[in-house]
Amino acid sequence: MSKKNIAILIVAVLIVVAAGAAFWMNKTKADKSYSADGYSVVYLKTGEVYIGKLTTRPDLELTNGYILQLTKDATDPNKTNFQLNPISEALWAPASLHLIKDSVIFYGPLLPTSKIAQTLAAQKK
Repeated sequence: MSKKNIAILIVAVLIVVAAGAAFWMNKTKADKSYSADGYSVVYLKTGEVYIGKLTTRPDLELTNGYILQLTKDATDPNKTNFQLNPISEALWAPASLHLIKDSVIFYGPLLPTSKIAQTLAAQKK
């Protein structure tokens, strides 16, 4: 084997190793962003808003979910309130939701200081 072929082989191996490392690091980072440590919000094209533990690999899966619903205020019909309802208490009560990426407008982790995160933390106590 010539020196030129050995150099090409070494460069090719380094490229494959670098690409594999980048893929693995990206996968690990994505999974940590939406891990069991925190809740995420998912907003669908239908206008539905879900809160839960979101994983992004191999697909979008929401567990321990809640649906955020608007309700009319009983004392003032011009006011609207928000209500978090556990998906486990719905008539259809799935163990998890597998979301179609084309139906999702946005998703992201909740800040621990958000009202919803604080409400969920208080419910767990």
